[in-house]
Amino acid sequence: MAKTTFSCSACGASFSKWSGRCEGCGDWNTISEDQGLSSGPAKKSLGVKRGRTIQLTDLSARETPPPRTCCGAGELDRVLGGGLVPASAILVGGDPGIGKSTLLLQAAARFAHAGLKTVYVSGEEASAQVRMRAQRLGLADAPVKLAAETNLRDILTTLEAEKPQLAIIDSIQTMWADHVDSAPGSVSQVRAAAHELTTFAKRNGVSVIMVGHVTKDGQIAGPRVVEHMVDTVLYFEGERGHQFRILRAVKNRFGPADEIGVFEMTGGGLAEVVNPSALFLSERGEPSPGSVVFAGIEGTRPVLVELQALIAPSPHSQPRRAVVGWDSSRLAMILAVLEARCGIPFAGLDVYLNVAGGMKISEPAADLAVAAALLSAREDVALPADTAVFGEISLSGALRPAPQTENRLKEAQKLGFTAAIAPSGSKTVSVKGLNLRKSSDLAGFVGEFFGAG
Repeated sequence: MAKTTFSCSACGASFSKWSGRCEGCGDWNTISEDQGLSSGPAKKSLGVKRGRTIQLTDLSARETPPPRTCCGAGELDRVLGGGLVPASAILVGGDPGIGKSTLLLQAAARFAHAGLKTVYVSGEEASAQVRMRAQRLGLADAPVKLAAETNLRDILTTLEAEKPQLAIIDSIQTMWADHVDSAPGSVSQVRAAAHELTTFAKRNGVSVIMVGHVTKDGQIAGPRVVEHMVDTVLYFEGERGHQFRILRAVKNRFGPADEIGVFEMTGGGLAEVVNPSALFLSERGEPSPGSVVFAGIEGTRPVLVELQALIAPSPHSQPRRAVVGWDSSRLAMILAVLEARCGIPFAGLDVYLNVAGGMKISEPAADLAVAAALLSAREDVALPADTAVFGEISLSGALRPAPQTENRLKEAQKLGFTAAIAPSGSKTVSVKGLNLRKSSDLAGFVGEFFGAG
């Protein structure tokens, strides 16, 4: 049973029994029994013990934007929302061997040259291995402090003594806390290590970047609560066979989410790509059936990518539907709409769809470009090479407008495109040197450009 306590409503003094007059302030009839913060046993609930009163502010209070430190790499600064925020916790995930350690070592060197005291802690490699990578990347002269350790208690003690402004932990799965009875990499260890590092970052004003392994499904290994703890979650994406790497912000408390930075893997490390559209279209040759350029938006930047489709007779009773870089269920929806609303069957045909350059597209505005690529491959008719396509397809066969039409068209015009196909509901924008053609529904689009429908 919880112990009954009494307190004065005037001065807040606490007493073990009731009296008519408060001994603290001298007021009469101000002492009453405490109701308690929660009911239940003392060890299982908050009980009657009270904490301190926190300061509250209203919504009109103005806060100055947090200061940011730019590393000089425009693509990385863009994904971070304009630079590194002090006392922020950042989680970076990606497939093994994709280049996470290379990216963060280059970022550590850049931030160190920008004036931040930087510590790089590796739990997966020896210090000599990290130094060899730094020499290969030409970063040996960077003022970065290096350590190889997995004991979380020792790491936090060292960081507290060194007082850095940026700490990079590679990786969170190798860290182990001695107060948790489980092996390193387990769910409880990852949760405890991420919590301690995030708390340390907030308490000491240190920016902490943690590397996270990913599972076979592409999610950061460990509990999803780790992603909720940190301020920013970045995914490093790319195909092993391509030199392009994409750093994508899926969560950012200090900037826009879904922002991307594009890098190119070279012999000297990761080089930033200032104009991703030109890079993704650099290997595009003469117009061919099944090839369509999609004018997309990734975060706040327009990006033009090539969609490639191949239609072939299927030797199997169950035709194949293979997709790389797009949602397979959305491809099934587009095929169903083409058959139901336009009378174009794909039964008995294998369908292959690929996003060139290792790019992954998630926005619905790619629907019309995918449909154009499928029809182009099926009818063996190539769209003009200087035409970009975008628009969303509804189940009724109607075409819905995509946001930021002007930015898409300006990016296409900048790369030499002279025509664009968009839904009729799109905002009317005049871009010099670019002819905008509109379609109201999918059947009309098929009839106009492929002579059927």
